[in-house]
Amino acid sequence: MASVSRIGGRSLASLLPDLRSLPGPVYSALADAVTALVLDGRVAPETRLPSERELAGELQVSRATVTAAYDTLRTKGFLDSRTGSGSFVTVPRGTQPRNSIARWSSVGGEDVIDLSCAALAAPADLLPGAVADAARQISSYALGDGYQPAGLPALREAVAARFTTRGVATRPDQILITNGALHGLDLALRLLTGPGDRVLTELPTYPGALDAIRAVGSRVLPVPMAAEGGWQVDQLRATLRQTSPRLAYLTPDYHNPTGVLIDEAARRAVLKAARETGTTVVIDESFVELGFGAPERAAAAIDPSVITLGSLSKPVWGGLRIGWLRASAELVGRLAALRASIDMAGPVLDQIVAASLFDRLDAIAARRIEEIVPRRDVLVAALREHLPQWRFIVPQGGLSLWAELDAPLSTPLTLLAGQAGLVVVPGSRFGVDGTLERFLRIPYALPADQLVEAVRRLARVWEAIDRTGLAARQLVVA
Repeated sequence: MASVSRIGGRSLASLLPDLRSLPGPVYSALADAVTALVLDGRVAPETRLPSERELAGELQVSRATVTAAYDTLRTKGFLDSRTGSGSFVTVPRGTQPRNSIARWSSVGGEDVIDLSCAALAAPADLLPGAVADAARQISSYALGDGYQPAGLPALREAVAARFTTRGVATRPDQILITNGALHGLDLALRLLTGPGDRVLTELPTYPGALDAIRAVGSRVLPVPMAAEGGWQVDQLRATLRQTSPRLAYLTPDYHNPTGVLIDEAARRAVLKAARETGTTVVIDESFVELGFGAPERAAAAIDPSVITLGSLSKPVWGGLRIGWLRASAELVGRLAALRASIDMAGPVLDQIVAASLFDRLDAIAARRIEEIVPRRDVLVAALREHLPQWRFIVPQGGLSLWAELDAPLSTPLTLLAGQAGLVVVPGSRFGVDGTLERFLRIPYALPADQLVEAVRRLARVWEAIDRTGLAARQLVVA
């Protein structure tokens, strides 16, 4: 089988954490780190890895260390060496694809707690009735060909009306219906950016956005969030003015993964700088309905030129693949034409269902918030009890908490957590170049009892890592 790609030694080294900060021998730490990259989807199966000599030079370790790491990966089923071709990343038998940003998992069993996905199950008794109503309406739509690349008029009207209610005057022709928010971002990137273009993001940010940016060949330009939460406004403005990125992807409303809400003053300052540099701003409002307090003014109400993404995945259900993009009518027309060349149009039945839910969206979101706030509070209490050395800001909305560990060991923590029946995603998945090893995203979408047990397992694994003794590790294999 031909490889999907080749990753060079420098590129692979940039994705790895500091191996000398990890417990155990360096060859074992290297094997574990590469395993984490594969499981998290940051290195795709069938990618050819650099030669042992090349990687050893980039990591400044002995070739024997890399050889031992590759041998370990082969034993575990994550590497396949082919005579005359090189060594290729593989996924071992028994490893399953996941429906989350973890991408793959070798963890199985009835007792597994999955914290890799920040999404809720569908509200009880909501969808069956909505689907039945949609089935009764579909006969009139079935008289046509069913292809509407911009979306059903009824749903575009409903989305536009909701924007208008929020203080953002919007016409239906300014709305493009998409298969989720990430689909909208992908279309915007395909149309507005190209290979080598800079795309500014927050650090950390949504991993799906990072994947989409890389997929079009653009360069990620990450700007760290403030330690106390929120944007570093001066740094964002300076980065915009110094680099003039083609596009900026920002999540001011209950940021993923930190749950922070950005105030209006910060929004105004950053959007003003973007206008001055000619940077197109894409605002992701996927979590805007899941705020626990008073909302801030919508970014599009401050600057109507921004592109706004939204979705029903978080307030309703991820299985209802309905999202939207708000922009100028001219840009929506161009995006719809591009979309028609890729997947023709969205599913009609799903859009009828979605249109029927918009009148009830406020009530649906209120019920969701009543459900998840107690879960957030249970998670916060459990972390304070079992892992008091970890630091975090209590989320203002959304579905996840961003914890700062007291050592940069997020990747080994997630690997060992799998052995304890717990699926978590390392902080480095939310950044670039192997950064954020000191952080861990912990969603609170699961029931409270599972969250408490998950924290107990994390605490046990963290204690075991601490007992390994970082100073006693073996640096090279002779």
